[in-house]
Amino acid sequence: MTRSKEICQILLTALALALCPATVVKADDTATGKTPAAFSVKVTGTGRPMILIPGLSCGGDVWNGTVAHFKDHYECHVLTLAGFAGQPAINSPFLEQVRAAVVKYISDKKLDHPIIIGHSLGGFMAFWVGSTNPQQVGPIIAVDGLPFLPALFNPNATVESVKPFADQFRSSLSAQTADEFAISNRKSLVSMITDPKEVDAVDATGKRSDPKAVGEAFYELMTTDLRPQVKAIQTPVLLLGATASVPDDQRAAIETVYRQQVSTIPNHKVVFAPKAKHFIQLDEPQFFYTQVESFLKAAAVPNAK
Repeated sequence: MTRSKEICQILLTALALALCPATVVKADDTATGKTPAAFSVKVTGTGRPMILIPGLSCGGDVWNGTVAHFKDHYECHVLTLAGFAGQPAINSPFLEQVRAAVVKYISDKKLDHPIIIGHSLGGFMAFWVGSTNPQQVGPIIAVDGLPFLPALFNPNATVESVKPFADQFRSSLSAQTADEFAISNRKSLVSMITDPKEVDAVDATGKRSDPKAVGEAFYELMTTDLRPQVKAIQTPVLLLGATASVPDDQRAAIETVYRQQVSTIPNHKVVFAPKAKHFIQLDEPQFFYTQVESFLKAAAVPNAK
């Protein structure tokens, strides 16, 4: 397989990258309903605030197990982004609106240095919020999410070199019917989640995503490089990588790229899940919980188990 074909195959699987009793609120309580919010929120539990952001096309339900585990010690604010899992879509630029809305949400709700946990695209968003508003956030945990995903597959990738493929993929998605999108989305999930029951659960909401919204989010994710600015993050960062599916002879090189992407962050830690595919929190929940708890304890976060 050529390098370009290999990258295309991996990026196609990014179609389904990821993110309990709850209170449902809007990202902006003053919204009139005429303009869709950048995300909806479910708030569960008590304690230090924890914001959980899912990945591309996923609903907040990808964090159900995480919320169940942490809700007795943390107030979990679970997002579902616009256009995903049945939420109304918003116009572009998509990711910048989400970033700004997360910052506004933290301010409006007076959240005191919330922990931010993001899966895949959500991890990218956690890096973005942390680097643009370093004094407003607490510890950051990225679950197989990176500052610049294309460089994971091609170290020489740049925003300009990726744009043609990203634009082609966006156009292809925009042309899909809801049924076509549901089929391709499920195929991606099967490749990234081990347990068929978990595939079914994530697929149940993910297939309701707007193909055009997913395509735009994908394009912006591929063409936004946060590597130059993550050094501005002032809080501890944990990056959990999933390399179990990577061939043995390529794993060391891929793990090096993970580490390089966060190397400029003053206080960071990189840990690789030994058995998980892309959805680490679903494939290896106990490993995930243990790593999060240990990290938060070391970061001197109150209520860390």
